[in-house]
Amino acid sequence: MRIRRDPHVFIAAALSAALAVSLADGAWAQQATNNSGAGNNNGGGMQQIQRQGDIEFVSGGVGADESHALERARSQWPLGLSFTGSGLDYVADVQVRIVDPHNANVLNATSQGPYMLVRLRPGRYTVHASYKGNEQSKAVTVPAKGSARLTFDWASQ
Repeated sequence: MRIRRDPHVFIAAALSAALAVSLADGAWAQQATNNSGAGNNNGGGMQQIQRQGDIEFVSGGVGADESHALERARSQWPLGLSFTGSGLDYVADVQVRIVDPHNANVLNATSQGPYMLVRLRPGRYTVHASYKGNEQSKAVTVPAKGSARLTFDWASQ
């Protein structure tokens, strides 16, 4: 029995396969880009988790959805930071630097909103937070279980 090969069927199949691969590759690239960092919402209101070395962090809280999502997630993160200004105003664009007991930088990032959650190993750290040129420093001990919280307030400055 002889099978007749139709070149049009072969071309249509090849084009369909190429289109499927192209769409899958584009979807993968979009997902990889969206997982990369600041400004990308992961659904549920919270910003995407960012990474600096082996430290994970997330910041934000400008809108109500984002703020509530970060507040709900705070207990799952070893360190929660919040930043306030005059009155009950929250502030954003706070430069955060966290150092270990040997004064080595562990994290150096800018908070995109009034909340920052950081996944640190248990231990003692110093958090330096700078807003509009005014820096504050606070010591914190991150427990093995549970979480630590710090609030930085620039109301009087």
